[in-house]
Amino acid sequence: MSLEGQLLDRKSLRAVTGKSADWGELAKDCVAFANALGGRLLIGIEDAQPWPPAGQCVPTDLPDTLHRRIAELTINVSVRADVKRADNGGEFLELTVERSASVASTADGRYFLRIADGSKPVLGDEVMRLASERSALPWETLASVGVLRTQADPSKRVNLIAGLRASDRVKASVKEKSDDELMAHYLLTVGDRLTHLGVLCLGKQIDRARLGSAPVIQFIKRDTQEHKVNKLVWDDYTLSPMEMVDAVWRDVPDFREFYEVADGLFRTQVAAFDERVIRELLINALVHRPYTQRGDIYLNLYPDRLEIVNPGPLPLGVTPGNVLHASVRRNEHLARLCHDLKLMEREGSGFDAIYDVLLSQGRPTPVVEEGSDWVCVTLRRTLPDAQVLAFITKAGENYALSQRERITLGLLARHEALTAKELLVLLELSHTDQLRPWLNRLCEWALVGQSGRAQGTRYFVQPEVLRALAFPAITSLKRIEDHRLRALVLEDLQRYPGSSVGDVHQRIGLEIARRKLQTMLTSMVAEKLLRIEGVRRWTRYFLSSPLL
Repeated sequence: MSLEGQLLDRKSLRAVTGKSADWGELAKDCVAFANALGGRLLIGIEDAQPWPPAGQCVPTDLPDTLHRRIAELTINVSVRADVKRADNGGEFLELTVERSASVASTADGRYFLRIADGSKPVLGDEVMRLASERSALPWETLASVGVLRTQADPSKRVNLIAGLRASDRVKASVKEKSDDELMAHYLLTVGDRLTHLGVLCLGKQIDRARLGSAPVIQFIKRDTQEHKVNKLVWDDYTLSPMEMVDAVWRDVPDFREFYEVADGLFRTQVAAFDERVIRELLINALVHRPYTQRGDIYLNLYPDRLEIVNPGPLPLGVTPGNVLHASVRRNEHLARLCHDLKLMEREGSGFDAIYDVLLSQGRPTPVVEEGSDWVCVTLRRTLPDAQVLAFITKAGENYALSQRERITLGLLARHEALTAKELLVLLELSHTDQLRPWLNRLCEWALVGQSGRAQGTRYFVQPEVLRALAFPAITSLKRIEDHRLRALVLEDLQRYPGSSVGDVHQRIGLEIARRKLQTMLTSMVAEKLLRIEGVRRWTRYFLSSPLL
């Protein structure tokens, strides 16, 4: 069965039966699913278990009880309960929660939203945002401009329909529809008129301009003094969002620049900005921007970075700390159209692909920042790490790595070693159990080694793997064992008694994590190998007795 996430959760049968039943928690989860994308609750399957207990039976009256209790405890929530039988013979209840057309809440007036694998409360001004973004009539489906279907741009119509019919993401039954039926299927038309989405994608220049919020993109290049040296603008409304992505990539000369990376006797050309990354960020900016407000998309190019600034905040439920996993569609019909045209990845996997590409080239991951009415994604302009690039390429040739495993391996190759806590931050995860799909197979294949326990566990690429793949790794102190670190500290303090933790850190090696050094010093004081004078920032360390 699938893992818990945006569309799925599991609950024990005890949560809805007997004295331990927690109907308030169930109501909260149902409201959260209804306010997001809908989802399923598998009742009768314990957390982290794939199947219900063998021989488990669901009470015959439980589906009716669930319908009645959820109706009493929630508002604007629609559910369907079905009893299912697993392969091991155990029964469980599948509770399907439909996406609500209006704002859902608990009966006592609380609001929740499903974000990743949790149900988060919606508070304060976020309630108003939730109400505005849950409009019963999405902007895309309105036809207020009054453009007839016959007034669509003929070339745009032909190209769009040809792209849909050629896509392997479109079902065969959909491809069999006539051209008019196909446009209606993707909500480009309603009756004899073009919807706002239809005008955006198929309309003529004057009709797209009349929308009032058709996208405009500005590219601005600045030098080291931040003086403007070049500017390109796509503001004449002649292009659809899909065409704008091609135009920006084609017209910006800086996107043609590349680095040459040594590869033995040969040199490999690596683009300064990878086309897949730029296209994914551009289409995300166009698809997820709020079309109910005006504002241009800015591409600000500096000597050391590229900033893509989009008007409007992130969709409710998405934050800079969970963009790698959150899946919230602001313009779901435009997103579906672009996905079927193979212009973007499915919901929730676009940033995964960006991480994969950048880390496979030994480059830093993008930085996401959010303001009151803007979102900025920053790409650092750095030379690819030739060693990491070669290592990930060779590892991919020898092992069937998944996207998540390539991301993890790229992070470990860039940082040499990371603790579980550091990986949780970099991968935007909340607890160590979530690291399993990212690390388990790498550890089973002995690609990645580990030492320590819980969040202090350190993960690193195995030295044997580096030698087998002929990876020219540089020896460092990041993975130093505790007994060697202890000996280094003793030797350093014998030569420089009365040192602070910062002085010791500076001398024995900045590659060693400061937290690890501080833990070792505390441990040595407890063992009476060291003594201290002073407190806090003025703490100084001395040997308890001279070394022999």
